[in-house]
Amino acid sequence: MTREESLLARRQRLMGGAYRLFYGRPLHIVRGEGVWLFDAAGRRYLDAYNNVPHVGHCHPRVVEAICTQAAALNTHTRYLHEGVLDYAEMLLSRFPPGLEIAMFTCTGSEANELALRIARLATDRPGIIAVENGYHGNTWLTAQISDEEPGEPREDRIAIVPCPDTFRGTCRGPDAGARYAQAVAQAADRLRERGYPPGAFIMDTVLSSNGLPDIPADWLPEVVAVVRAAGAVFIADEVQPGFGRMGGHFWGFERLGVVPDIVTMGKPMANGHPAAAVVTSQDLVDGFGARASYFNTFGGNPVSCAAARAVLEVLDEERLPENAREVGQYLRAGLEALAERHAAIGDIRGSGLFQGVDLVSDRATRAPAGKLAQAVHNGMRDRGVLIGTIGAHDNVLKIRPPMVFSREHADLLLACLDEALAN
Repeated sequence: MTREESLLARRQRLMGGAYRLFYGRPLHIVRGEGVWLFDAAGRRYLDAYNNVPHVGHCHPRVVEAICTQAAALNTHTRYLHEGVLDYAEMLLSRFPPGLEIAMFTCTGSEANELALRIARLATDRPGIIAVENGYHGNTWLTAQISDEEPGEPREDRIAIVPCPDTFRGTCRGPDAGARYAQAVAQAADRLRERGYPPGAFIMDTVLSSNGLPDIPADWLPEVVAVVRAAGAVFIADEVQPGFGRMGGHFWGFERLGVVPDIVTMGKPMANGHPAAAVVTSQDLVDGFGARASYFNTFGGNPVSCAAARAVLEVLDEERLPENAREVGQYLRAGLEALAERHAAIGDIRGSGLFQGVDLVSDRATRAPAGKLAQAVHNGMRDRGVLIGTIGAHDNVLKIRPPMVFSREHADLLLACLDEALAN
C-alpha cells in the first residue's frame, strides 16, 4: 500500500465517507506558495483551481498580519476592538451607497444563512426563490436552496427557478430576459399560493456551480424589479465572484448592473482564514434587530479581520483586480484559439480569473461531455496543472486560480490543456 493509499484509508476510517476528494488519484499536498502547490514527494503543481488563497498561497503580508495579531490578542467578538472596526470601514468603502452595515461570520454558509434570516424578519415574508443547481452553503437551509438533500424534499417555502443558461438551457432568444423575469414572477406566485409570500431571491452573481453561463448585462435589473415588486429583497452571493476576481469590477453584481439589498461573501475574504460577511442597509438591519439579535463567537474576531484587511491592502498595492482583467483577457484569447483546434470545446464563458470551458460531444446539439471533462480534469492533474469541473452535467472545466496568476502561468495551463484534449 502506498503512502497516499494509507492516508486515504485512514481518512475514511477517521472522518467517514461523506467527505469527497478530487482526482482519480488524490493529491497529498503539504505546502503552497503563490500559485504553486507542492505534494509530499516535492512535485510542484500549478494551482488554477483555488480561490480561497485569493492573493496567493501563504502570501507573506497575510501571514505576517495573522501572526502579529495572534501574538497580541485573539478572543470572541463581544469586546471593542479598533482593528475590527477599521476593517469594517475598509470593506464598506468598496460598496455603493445604501450598503452601509457589515455583519461578520466565519463562513459563506453562515453568511447566507444570516442573510436569509435578515430578509425573513425584516420583510416578515418567509418565502425564498433560488436558482437551480446553485450552491450557497452546507447548513440545513442553505443546502435546501442549493441542491435537494437525498430523501428530503425541499420545504414549501422554497421555490426554484431554472438557471439562466444562454448556451444550453431555455433562456435563449431575443426575449429570453423577459421570459426569465416572468419565470421568477411565477415562482413568487407559487410561494404565495402555498402561503409563503416571497421575502428573498438569492443568486450567485456568476452562477459558478451552474457552469458560469454568461448572463446578458440587461437581464438582472428586470428580474430584480420583479423581485422587489413581489415584496422580496435581492441577495447577491459574492462568495465566488467577489474581491475583483472577474476583472474590471470588484463585485459580480456590478457586472450585472444592479445594486443588491444584501450582499454575502466568504472564502477568499481572508486568504483562507475563516472570515465571511453580510453587507446590507441600515433599514434591513433595523428591521431584523427589532425582532432578533445577532452574535457570532468567532465571526469578525481580531485575527480574521487582520488577515482580511491585509488581503484588501494586497489587492490594491499589487493591482490584482487589474491583473485579473489583463491576464483574464489573455487567457480567454488562448482558450478561443484552442477551440479552433478542438471540436470538444463548445463554449467559453466567464471573465477575469474565473473562466469555464464547456465540453461537448457534438457542437451542433451541444450535448454535454461529462466523461471527457473528467478525463481532462485528471489529465491536467497528471501534467501538473490543477483545475476543477462544474455544471449540472459536470462537463465545464473550471479555471479559477489565485489572483497572482500571470501570463506565464496561463501559457503553461493552455499548453497542458491542449495536450489533455488531444489525448
